[in-house]
Amino acid sequence: MQAISPSSPNNLKPLIRTPRPVLSRVNPTRFSIQCAYRSDSVNFPNGVGASRADWQSSCAILASKVVSQQQPTENTGGADHVSAVNGHKTSIDLNLVPIEKVSDSNNKPAPKPLTITDLSPAPMHGSQLRVAYQGVPGAYSEAAAGKAYPNCEAIPCDQFEVAFQAVELWIADRAVLPIENSLGGSIHRNYDLLLRHRLHIVGEVQLPVHHCLLALPGVRKEYLTRVISHPQALAQCELTLTKLGLNVAREAVDDTAGAAEFVAANNLRDTAAIASARAADLYGMNILADGIQDDSSNVTRFVMLAREPIIPRTDRPFKTSIVFAHDKGTSVLFKVLSAFAFRNISLTKIESRPHRNRPIRLVDDANVGTAKHFEYMFYVDFEASMADVRAQNALAEVQEFTSFLRVLGSYPMDMTPWCPSRGD
Repeated sequence: MQAISPSSPNNLKPLIRTPRPVLSRVNPTRFSIQCAYRSDSVNFPNGVGASRADWQSSCAILASKVVSQQQPTENTGGADHVSAVNGHKTSIDLNLVPIEKVSDSNNKPAPKPLTITDLSPAPMHGSQLRVAYQGVPGAYSEAAAGKAYPNCEAIPCDQFEVAFQAVELWIADRAVLPIENSLGGSIHRNYDLLLRHRLHIVGEVQLPVHHCLLALPGVRKEYLTRVISHPQALAQCELTLTKLGLNVAREAVDDTAGAAEFVAANNLRDTAAIASARAADLYGMNILADGIQDDSSNVTRFVMLAREPIIPRTDRPFKTSIVFAHDKGTSVLFKVLSAFAFRNISLTKIESRPHRNRPIRLVDDANVGTAKHFEYMFYVDFEASMADVRAQNALAEVQEFTSFLRVLGSYPMDMTPWCPSRGD
């Protein structure tokens, strides 16, 4: 196996495997360290194996701190050449190859070697990340994006599918989209899009929903003739609107913040909007009533999507999302669920959606004729990491019962403390 040496204008031959280290001298002004891995004479006293991964990890240690024993400048030719790594003897050869000063005709400095920070992924705290969300500024999805990735650049999208495409086309680095609400249930559109697109779930965030009744400055509740907002927001505030004595028409729009923007842009003094307090600040509206949701336990769960999955871990609570189907319909659902029950894996979500490619299955029977059954895809969330052996064995068993199985993501659970929204 060849060793990897730093690039330089000097045509230095790469170090190859030899029975003993090779030292040469060419008017040295600086030394570069080259590591040669010798699989035929490896004896690691400190438990380091003989695999390529062990060799790479040893080289990483060498890059941080190397303590070499003194060697003559001439070719030693000795078989007892030993080097020390962090004070411990190792059988990996550290061949010091003197080279000339590295520079070009323009006296440019030599390129700096890569460090571990150069190979690190994007910052997890969200700095400089572009995060797509559905809605306009002031939407709850924007607040969820800010909670998931503080200091990120939020990119509004007019539709859920546009947010998916923004990540796939590298316009955005992440997407934060709602998947379920504690009162309104699942957002079916996003479940279908998860299957249609190839993005991976890399995290989740839960956001308490706090609705406000917004109107233009100077408008009183008695002047209102209609209230507009997202359909779920209207349903979540129905009882409170009645208690406020508002005999108004309810009209649905695409999103809550979009409703506030529409009222402000068109100067509608007979129309109120149900949206967040941030939307009121952004569009110059007054809050006529605060916390008008019927239930204070109103929480929306968002998922964070990326082009590549994250590496699952076992040092913190993880959740895994899968989707599966079977050619014989729903008869195998009990077997699939038992695979998790036998291993004491808790399920947090199960959702069924129509099988788009084959929504109806026909069963012929000579006695009763032709029966029609609806076909479904099943989405399941369970509390275990894909790094957990229990989860791996459970999915191996599930695969035996299903014709289609896909892991949507294995990601950290949102463990932030939750407090209910304030009442009105």
